[in-house]
Amino acid sequence: MTFVQLIECRTSRMDEMNRLMDDWVQQTKGKRTATHALVGTDRSDASHVVEVVEFPSYEEAMRNSNLPETDRIFRELVALCDEMPTFVDLDVVRDERLAEGIVRAFFEALRTPGELPPLNDLLDEDVHSHDPINPQDTIGLDNARAEFRMWRGAFDFAFSVEDVLAQGDRACARWTWNATHKGDFLGIAPTGRQVTMTGMTLFRFAADGKIAELWWQHDQLGLMQQLGALDALEQ
Repeated sequence: MTFVQLIECRTSRMDEMNRLMDDWVQQTKGKRTATHALVGTDRSDASHVVEVVEFPSYEEAMRNSNLPETDRIFRELVALCDEMPTFVDLDVVRDERLAEGIVRAFFEALRTPGELPPLNDLLDEDVHSHDPINPQDTIGLDNARAEFRMWRGAFDFAFSVEDVLAQGDRACARWTWNATHKGDFLGIAPTGRQVTMTGMTLFRFAADGKIAELWWQHDQLGLMQQLGALDALEQ
């Protein structure tokens, strides 16, 4: 079970504390078990500092606490604080990764049978889509939906999302696309062939959480080869 430690203190020596934290990271490189650390200051009281540190488990947090470097850094940390820091130990019982959910919902919507959903709950009205298969970027929700309809008209397909990594206002998905060629695609008549394509999509999110920009990277050459479009060139 993921474990989170909440550390609160008061200090007027934030610059020194930042240098101390950098020193700690350097000294414990390869040994520190934390997976994510975030430090914030109270907007109404800049001396109030809160650090949130995430660990894979309580046991890993204890192993981190028992490092000799941790004990030394803690004593120096206390010296920089106006009062003794407080610790709150939290077992994570709910963890909503909102960006990942939006990314997976987007790929699921693209494969929905029947009419393509409006997508206005997922995509920004001025969304930009960058795809190397197109000579120009696709701009705007209506144009993006038209592009997705082109793919849906040419193929019956499904995405398997292998990985989603999110940081800040961006997320990246690695996926596998399995499809049956049923309609015209870039001038290639329907072949009925089963095709597979791998790729990645980078997403940028707007302030309201909707997808504002997409960058597609996929094995376009491999797809065209599977459709027989390169046969004449190979002879």
